[in-house]
Amino acid sequence: MSYEAKLTELGLSIPQTPKPVANYVPAVQVGNLIFASGQTPTAAGQLTMKGKLGAEISVEQGQEGARMALLNCLAEVRSVTGSLDAVERIVKLNGYVASAEGFGAQPQVINGASLLLEQIFGDAGKHARAAVGVAELPSGAPVEVELIVAVKAK
Repeated sequence: MSYEAKLTELGLSIPQTPKPVANYVPAVQVGNLIFASGQTPTAAGQLTMKGKLGAEISVEQGQEGARMALLNCLAEVRSVTGSLDAVERIVKLNGYVASAEGFGAQPQVINGASLLLEQIFGDAGKHARAAVGVAELPSGAPVEVELIVAVKAK
């Protein structure tokens, strides 16, 4: 099954590519690697949640935010490839979690994105990863993810 068809089967859709809010491009391809810029849980350019994990945001809400941010990253990848079916493998996911003092469940929060990658891409969605706690993220976002993807040679 194609990755695009898998998205449909899961009841998911890839949003429009988010517009950069500063001086960067959504994604850059070097050889067969695409580096997708970091994304937060936004829809139509609006942040859907604000706060820190371990304070205003629960782990479950953070996981949902990580999934939404991931779909925004996949939009960036698709903006370069034209289709997610060009993906050969997900190489690495970096996740950043705005964390209240003492919060240490960053890996569980970023699992929201990691598990979704495996649902969409199967074994090709298994990836290297970092899950890092930070004091603040842009505009008060609770989570941000960035993605490195290998694509098939043309």
